[in-house]
Amino acid sequence: MSKALQAININKHFRKPVDFHVLKDISLDIDQGEFVSIMGKSGCGKSTLLYILSTMDTDYEGELYLNDKLITGQTSDQLARIRNEKIGFVFQFHYLLAEFTVLENVMLPAKKLGRKSKEEIEHDAMTKLKLLGIDEQALKLSSRISGGQKQRVAIARSLINDPVIIMGDEPTGNLDSKNADNVFDIFKDLTRDNGLSLLVVTHDQDFADRTDRIITMGDGKILS
Repeated sequence: MSKALQAININKHFRKPVDFHVLKDISLDIDQGEFVSIMGKSGCGKSTLLYILSTMDTDYEGELYLNDKLITGQTSDQLARIRNEKIGFVFQFHYLLAEFTVLENVMLPAKKLGRKSKEEIEHDAMTKLKLLGIDEQALKLSSRISGGQKQRVAIARSLINDPVIIMGDEPTGNLDSKNADNVFDIFKDLTRDNGLSLLVVTHDQDFADRTDRIITMGDGKILS
């Protein structure tokens, strides 16, 4: 099975004010269509790891592969393009632009990529909103919808460029249990029906227990 993501011997130091070895020889891989969660106590390095895996932090030792291609050492412009095209993000806070409609928010990453016409992007965005059962909110300002709906819009936005992998940092951290369950079900459907890979940092044990695999971290290392 091809690997969506592979990390080999990732080490990370914070150099100031004193040298702190925050990630220690981290190696992991995520298969195509696999739903993986990362758990561990606060301060164990899981968010730092996610920033490296998502190419947002390039100050590390080791190698990172996306779709079997080495991406370590690429320029910041190349990495920005890879991020926009190949990696979808869902955060604890949805980061929608309040003055834009739901539809416009979902279209943004595709407009930035600039591969399709405005009409094609609009069509794709509506398709993603339908997939998430929120297309009837498309023309509302994003400030006018509920928290659970905002997180669905954020997921639709993360899907717009048909990424290889979606990464989530506490994507259900701000949601009540019903909406958290909805988000989990959406993620599960995406891996099953679309072959999408998912890597999610979470504190929610119930959420993690239902993923395909849990990576447990402690003190900058993978424990299991």
